[in-house]
Amino acid sequence: MTIAQELDSQEGICQDVIFPPGDLYSDEPPLESELHLRQIILLLTCLEWLWRDRNDFYAAGNLTIYYSPRQRKSEYFRGPDFFVVLGTERKTRKSWVVWEEDGKYPNVILEILSNSTANTDKGLKKTIYQDTFRTPDYFWFDPYTQEFAGFHLVDGEYQALQASEQGYLWSHQLGLYLGVYEGLLRFFTRDGQLVPTPEETAEQAEQKAEQAEQKAEQAEQKAEQAEQKAEQAEQKAERLAAKLRELNIDLDTI
Repeated sequence: MTIAQELDSQEGICQDVIFPPGDLYSDEPPLESELHLRQIILLLTCLEWLWRDRNDFYAAGNLTIYYSPRQRKSEYFRGPDFFVVLGTERKTRKSWVVWEEDGKYPNVILEILSNSTANTDKGLKKTIYQDTFRTPDYFWFDPYTQEFAGFHLVDGEYQALQASEQGYLWSHQLGLYLGVYEGLLRFFTRDGQLVPTPEETAEQAEQKAEQAEQKAEQAEQKAEQAEQKAEQAEQKAERLAAKLRELNIDLDTI
């Protein structure tokens, strides 16, 4: 029985139950590879940058979620590779402790597959996220094979998401697509625009500034060319006027 089930039924809680402290440290093993780490950092960076003006969510990677007072590793706490909780305070945490967070579970979970975890991610964890966490959106992704799948909770069961024409999967909770871009999973807006990192945003701004500068230089060059043409036209007019004056003088002397 999970903490949520126990709290729903007072009969299921003995008077002498003592809950573990709420400031539990995360207890997750090292990530399988550098690529796993880069994928997690990329998702965290992009989402936090996109939602930089919001304070009503929490996103983390490879962080323990404690959801039962009986803390047996294999059964009563899990550490998703990436998860997002909505409607909560945006602050740093040692771990996610459900009974200290108003009973909130993640709204979105992503597991990054590896040879050692794929079966668990597709089997046991999927069942836990469906039946216990009741997490609305669940995804998994393999950065090496590019296997990518997503599920949305419908009537208590996960239903596979259908990919868009671009191969993206829609997250109902985030209001964003997830899709593979240059070998890694990225977020995309509803209209298919890539959600950039801060560095990419800076690069885009720099490129726009350079383009604006180039346009300004081109406009300046055109202005100079127009001025030169005007000067040339004026010089031609002056030469023509001079010739006409000379012609008039010659006629008068005849």
